[in-house]
Amino acid sequence: MKPPVCLVVQPIHPAGIARLRAAGIEARMASSADMATVAREIAPCQAVITRNAGLDTAAVEAGAQLAVIANHGIGTNKIDVARATALSIPIVYTPTANARSVAEHAVMQMLAVAKRLAACDHAVRAGDWDYRYRPGLQELHGKTLGIVGFGIIGRLTAAIALHGLGMRVIVYSPAVPAGEITAQGAQPCPALDELLAQADVVSLHRPSRADTRHMIDARALARMKPTAILVNTARADLIDTDALAAALRDRRIAGAALDVFEQEPLPAGHPLCGLDNALLTPHTAGSTDEALRAAAEQCADQIIEVLAARRPAHLVNPQVWETRRLPVPA
Repeated sequence: MKPPVCLVVQPIHPAGIARLRAAGIEARMASSADMATVAREIAPCQAVITRNAGLDTAAVEAGAQLAVIANHGIGTNKIDVARATALSIPIVYTPTANARSVAEHAVMQMLAVAKRLAACDHAVRAGDWDYRYRPGLQELHGKTLGIVGFGIIGRLTAAIALHGLGMRVIVYSPAVPAGEITAQGAQPCPALDELLAQADVVSLHRPSRADTRHMIDARALARMKPTAILVNTARADLIDTDALAAALRDRRIAGAALDVFEQEPLPAGHPLCGLDNALLTPHTAGSTDEALRAAAEQCADQIIEVLAARRPAHLVNPQVWETRRLPVPA
């Protein structure tokens, strides 16, 4: 009997591949992350690992032998979860793998904007040592950080800000009990508008859903202080990009740092690219070596569990487990 096959849509850390192979699972790289190619190559596979390429409806349906879909990361918005669930295919994900990496990145972005790091670096390279005499650099100690979304990453970000920087932390996260927030040393905020008005830095940590789309729009930006900084390491569609670009251009807020974008890569001439108060990183918040290894290993481990008929640690659609599609022997 042939070993089960796992299609790997995009490159992952070699440690994950090694775990699959050690368990007798063939790891097969897709020829391309293009969904039409994936749909052609997924047919004989019992498992698939995908990163930000996701898995569209056609690819899910083409995987006639799929017993498990592994999402390398937290967000599953690019996977057709509804169709996979209708077909009783379990989806696993890695909610803890890159949490610390993303939290550190969010704090780094806060500091980089507050200290105008990119402009300072450019000044040195241009021989502009008089840059040091310009006003506008900020300390974060004693300032208020507003966290929107208090999941794993939001809590880690709060801990670094509280204990590492001495910031006051307020949290808007309607689904989290106030006691859980205060237990972490933060203060619950009953309304987003209230948080925006108080915060010196706003850091977004919400998932992408219909009710969170463009939650930071022109009206929300108008509630922020003119000295405030906006940070987004979560999902691009939380922010109305056009409204943010206008607010930054008109200096209605001090700056923004973004790691996620509604179009990736950014098209030439994108309005954010010409703004000196926008700090942009190419979706690398969760891409430390440590996080990539952990995500790959967690994907592999959960695939191994599912193919061995053992319940995995992190199911996106736990309702299908008892009636899940069983692996077809190769």
